[in-house]
Amino acid sequence: MADRAETQEAIKVQGEVVRKLKAEKASKDQIDVEVAKLLELKLRLGGDDVKHQFVLKTPKGTRDYNPKQMAIREKVFNTIVSCFKRHGAETIDTPVFELKETLTGKYGEDSKLIYDLKDQGGELLSLRYDLTVPFARFLAMNKISNIKRYHIAKVYRRDNPAMTRGRYREFYQCDFDIAGHYDPMIPDAECLRIVSEILGELDLGDFHIKVNDRRILDGMFAVCGVPDDKFRTICSTVDKLDKMCWEDVKNEMVKEKGLSEEAADMIGQYVSMQGGMDLAVRLLEDPKMSQSKQACAGLSDMKQLFSYLELFQVTDKVVFDLSLARGLDYYTGVIYEAMLGPAGATPPPPPPPQAGAPKAEESLSVGSVAGGGRYDGLVGMFDPKGRAVPCVGVSIGVERIFSILEQKAEAEKVRTTEVQVLVASAQKNLLEERLRLVTELWNAGIKAESMFKKNPKLLSQLQHCEESGIPLVAILGEQELKNGMVKLRTVATREEVDVSRADLIEEIRKRTSPV
Repeated sequence: MADRAETQEAIKVQGEVVRKLKAEKASKDQIDVEVAKLLELKLRLGGDDVKHQFVLKTPKGTRDYNPKQMAIREKVFNTIVSCFKRHGAETIDTPVFELKETLTGKYGEDSKLIYDLKDQGGELLSLRYDLTVPFARFLAMNKISNIKRYHIAKVYRRDNPAMTRGRYREFYQCDFDIAGHYDPMIPDAECLRIVSEILGELDLGDFHIKVNDRRILDGMFAVCGVPDDKFRTICSTVDKLDKMCWEDVKNEMVKEKGLSEEAADMIGQYVSMQGGMDLAVRLLEDPKMSQSKQACAGLSDMKQLFSYLELFQVTDKVVFDLSLARGLDYYTGVIYEAMLGPAGATPPPPPPPQAGAPKAEESLSVGSVAGGGRYDGLVGMFDPKGRAVPCVGVSIGVERIFSILEQKAEAEKVRTTEVQVLVASAQKNLLEERLRLVTELWNAGIKAESMFKKNPKLLSQLQHCEESGIPLVAILGEQELKNGMVKLRTVATREEVDVSRADLIEEIRKRTSPV
């Protein structure tokens, strides 16, 4: 009884917390958390009065998609997949969770964002963080040394979500990777061409693709005096330059990571450089960079990359940017990231939004919309004999793309079905005739529907077509049935023609086929 009394007192206190938050107009997330605690306390008491009470929300960092959003998403996926297929890719799938040891130690400082599953007496498992590490495991396990593959699936990160900017804890990735021993920079250039094609076809506005090379970065760190054991952690800090100003990045290097001011200042001079093949040539002659064999190898490949990019007609979209770092541990060569905005100098990131700032402003800053690079050592980490399979790939940031396109489509009418024709009736008692005709159309592969009422009003049927964007209506009436005809109406123009039942399917195909 004492436990029950304590729980009742706790419910009373927690109820006050919830009421106070509501009175203060606290954020919905904050209120939901406290309401969930209150319901949990009530459940301890048991009883019918609480067992059916639920918090109706999706988990933090996740979302539902309504039909309009799904229509936009499907269009994006179709554009991406058709590009991947145009470049000769085949697809695979892997489990949504992996052995924990498969994922451990592959993501640098981001490893803390991996979702571990609760041990239930079996294997220690984690939800996949990306599609690249599972792909490398797949190659090693199946002894595959050459493949051009794409993979579209959900991944999971225990991140702080910023959902208006397309950052979630559960989200889709669309990956394209080329595995195998090939001549340098040809597959890398094709990956950049693919990014350019997809972003151009999605009509997101101006974009540019930053490229760098992990070897150039490591060589730069070495000549600037960064100790070997600090390369990865300093790389993770440089990777924040698209979100933080240089002074904040420098402070993190010096005060938090223990780098000398002189080394940080020297890094600052290099990471401000941007260009194309000309910058690679200039850095090869740089007194400091030319001392690093690693940097020179990366710069020579960068020159070669830009020569291929010229042939692929994408140099106007690509900029060699020494500030690009990409913090993942498995990159070994070229790295790249696509950002919205024109090619050339990237403006500094905006200051943090003020409390109460409109969401529309926040959603303009979506970060990168694609990224990737070369990871030649990852497959060898899984192979029992250490057999290396060079790989290069790109991941399209579809959630951020969805956010942009959804915002653009807010005022637009988006069709959520593909129905080509509605089978309608002009009089009562024609349900069976409607069902016969809609069946004929389905058998012919035509996308058709009829309303689920015995005697729907003709006006209701026509309004349904206008609201749903259905282009044609096949209208049945007693006279039409006697004459073996169907009245075919074009919804947009309201023009009607009589078509014989035998010619109806061909006429619908003619009117709905793409021009």
